[in-house]
Amino acid sequence: MKTGGDDFTTFEHVGWERVADKYDSVWSSLTRQFIPYLISAAEVSPGMSVLDVACGPGYVSAAVKRLGAVPTGIDFSEKMIAIAKTMFPDISFLQGDAQDLPFENVCFDRVLVNFGLLHVSHPENVCAETCRVLKPGGRFGFSVWAGPDKNPGAKIVHDAIEAHGDLDVGLPEGPPHYLYGESEGCRKVLEQSGFDGSSMSYETRTVEWHLPTASYFFEAERDAGVRTAGLLARHSAEKLDSIRVAIENEMQRYATGNEFVLPMAAHVVVVGR
Repeated sequence: MKTGGDDFTTFEHVGWERVADKYDSVWSSLTRQFIPYLISAAEVSPGMSVLDVACGPGYVSAAVKRLGAVPTGIDFSEKMIAIAKTMFPDISFLQGDAQDLPFENVCFDRVLVNFGLLHVSHPENVCAETCRVLKPGGRFGFSVWAGPDKNPGAKIVHDAIEAHGDLDVGLPEGPPHYLYGESEGCRKVLEQSGFDGSSMSYETRTVEWHLPTASYFFEAERDAGVRTAGLLARHSAEKLDSIRVAIENEMQRYATGNEFVLPMAAHVVVVGR
């Protein structure tokens, strides 16, 4: 399997192999909330062939199958693919590289990526590959996290690290953390990849993430993430504790009864071929 070979790809691949078994219990209650928006915006309908890129445990594939579409999932993490096959044994999943898709030209009606573009070294290559495998009239839909200015959850973590740590700790260089955060820049990349920029829809959606404790968000980033986990791991225990306290303090603003309800925002983008 080809995974790029660069330092960022290696970092991401090792990271996801390490935390794959934690994703469903830690992050899925958040990321799955955006799938209905993604599927709706991409206008997935029964009978369509749908490629789920960076499929993780297979949530997008399962959702489009329930609609009567025919999904195929692909992810570079062997462990993620094993989990997906266990969770959804009646769906086709394979290990492979999103930047070098192992499919013929013009063979899918839709390609969907739910929060996967941040985790590849060259997202524009994924966009180009997506355009290649889409049929004429097909659509590419993806989600990316909104930045701290539009995303309260992201702002909490960003501000805590900026105040008590260091945002530049020598991680392998990858795409911007808040990739395609402006619609016009996003449109330009998609047009360069072969898409019809005039067909692009770009919506910002906000969901509520229900967390059991004030420390849950910090612990999720530290123990079950990849990029932010790598950043946190490069801080001293003292700085890490200061970051944790800052995040927990900010979380108090979102306390509701015996839980914390945190707004999280993402951009949902769809473009036609």
